[in-house]
Amino acid sequence: MASLPAPRTYQAFLFDMDGTLITSTLAAERVWTRWAERHGLDVEAFVPTIHGVRAIDTIRRQKLPHIDLDAEVAWVERGEIEDVDGVAPIPGAVDFVKRLPPDRWAVVTSASIPLARARLRAAGATPPAVMITAEDVERGKPDPAGYLKAAATLGFDIADCLVFEDAEAGIRAGEAAGADVVVVTAAWTHPLKTDHPTLADYADATVEVRSDGRLVLTL
Repeated sequence: MASLPAPRTYQAFLFDMDGTLITSTLAAERVWTRWAERHGLDVEAFVPTIHGVRAIDTIRRQKLPHIDLDAEVAWVERGEIEDVDGVAPIPGAVDFVKRLPPDRWAVVTSASIPLARARLRAAGATPPAVMITAEDVERGKPDPAGYLKAAATLGFDIADCLVFEDAEAGIRAGEAAGADVVVVTAAWTHPLKTDHPTLADYADATVEVRSDGRLVLTL
């Protein structure tokens, strides 16, 4: 496992949501499995590709003929909002973000606003003041737009932010944005190889908020 550059302080922490702050993997895979079966896709090959990207991008990538893209996105979103069975916080995540100043962290998710709120509510987590969702960007992960927008909204340079991610598309988005990246492995069902520091969960992670507001993460 790699380690964070030391000593290194950050102006803000930027978190992906699913698989990073909350675990929703099984719920998401249940819905997407049903969607894939409806369209005759190879479920085993398809399901690992859904994580970390917007539903519209996942569906568009299948190049299915004669579909109503908006209707298909709505079908998936409705299913995911209704199925929150098993959605829960990553161990230690809720307490971890509670220790952060509200103006020093944000969520950057490929979920829509209604889905993000439904899953955070199911996990008992309070949405942050800044939350960048699928509706807020023209291009989803692995494009860096979401992370760049979150940093700008908080008022910080992205190079002075630390990104917490779990999926390949999100990791690439953080890298492309120019941020340091920590990879959270707690909810992995399809392990990845990474050169970034990894965090099993937040139980053993500590954060120091310095007098100037800067953040220090210790793994």
